[in-house]
Amino acid sequence: MGTFIVKGGRSLKGEITPQGSKNEALQIICATLLTPEKITIRNIPDIADVNNLIGLLSCLGVTITRESESVASFKAKEINLEYLQTSDFRTKSSGLRGSIMVVGPLLARFGKAYMPKPGGDRIGRRRLDTHFIGFEKLGARLDYESSDPFFRIEAKSLAGTYMLLDEASVTGTANIIMAAVLAKGRTTIYNAACEPYIQQLCRMLVSMGAKVSGIGSNLLFIDGVTELKGCSHTILPDMIEIGSFIGMAAMTESEITIKNVSWENLGIIPDSFRRIGIRLEKAGDDIFIPRQEHYQIETFIDGSIMVIADAVWPGLTPDLLSVFLVVATQAKGSVLIHQKMFESRLFFVDKLIDMGAQIILCDPHRATVIGLDKAIKLRGTQMSSPDIRAGVALLIAAMSAEGESIIHNIQQIDRGYQNIDKRLNALGASITRV
Repeated sequence: MGTFIVKGGRSLKGEITPQGSKNEALQIICATLLTPEKITIRNIPDIADVNNLIGLLSCLGVTITRESESVASFKAKEINLEYLQTSDFRTKSSGLRGSIMVVGPLLARFGKAYMPKPGGDRIGRRRLDTHFIGFEKLGARLDYESSDPFFRIEAKSLAGTYMLLDEASVTGTANIIMAAVLAKGRTTIYNAACEPYIQQLCRMLVSMGAKVSGIGSNLLFIDGVTELKGCSHTILPDMIEIGSFIGMAAMTESEITIKNVSWENLGIIPDSFRRIGIRLEKAGDDIFIPRQEHYQIETFIDGSIMVIADAVWPGLTPDLLSVFLVVATQAKGSVLIHQKMFESRLFFVDKLIDMGAQIILCDPHRATVIGLDKAIKLRGTQMSSPDIRAGVALLIAAMSAEGESIIHNIQQIDRGYQNIDKRLNALGASITRV
């Protein structure tokens, strides 16, 4: 299963470069199924979820050539659709949430796709209705029985249409876009997700010959084309990892520079950290976080308690709320963390309470954190990582705590963070993998 032994209380110093975006990589890699021509992708993160998806595409018949550690070419010339109905496909795809995004490209190009209920983080209900309602509006037929959680979706042809998404789902929007680019006529998608991941996917598809307008907004227009060509694409730096490093620097009283962050794609993430008192500076395309012993959470203008909540982009991404929560435990002041999108993502707070944090779990979506301005340091303990984002939050807590902590189930962290122990140890951390 894998374990980290973390010796806390160490300040870090130096420079660190974020990996390529995990969420973007999963979409971009699936999009290679839309064309038989070669697609080259750069800045691919070397993490479990991405590597497993690449392995899945290889089993489907995609020719994959590694040109370097972070660069690979994909050529989906001959796809073995029969593999979709094998037990091996069921096993591999059911353990990977991102595998759902092969459905849109396969449906667009071959008229059919099959998919078991995908896995991923256990953070509450994560329904797939948005994906399949969108496919059905394009003309596909869905066959699904709850007794056999396996989705079968087919279409003789897809036709553009108007659709209002029931939620601004990132993966749902990506899947529908990839299905619509080869559909006949115009598809209009309202309430589309518009995160940088989606913008990057749209720009890649345009470079392949797709016709997409409205990029960066929640209203997309897609005029279908008959075929797509190859291209070259570079993945953005991972904004979730960047946010994790900002929180880590504050918690451990460290001075670090995060290199090449693509500031224009960070949205309100830097300002949200400033709201809980963290100082950070823009230096070109880098972020410099100076060492600070104390940081104070702001209040609203009327003096009421600050609320940090996730929201549809350009609001704050839900993937960083676990980091905000753990960082607030050592701030001065109180904050309400409101996780609107996922109902179980805050359930890791019991582990922080065991470490000495003052947290009230109000309900599955809200937690109140009472920051004691480091008057009571977190203490080392033994814990297990429940999901990717909670896992890195617990790692940050362990790095700031007094004494030694043991974190089990670290494969959850490895799913989203590339060689995190080696990269942080290079800055002065003490993380041993056993």
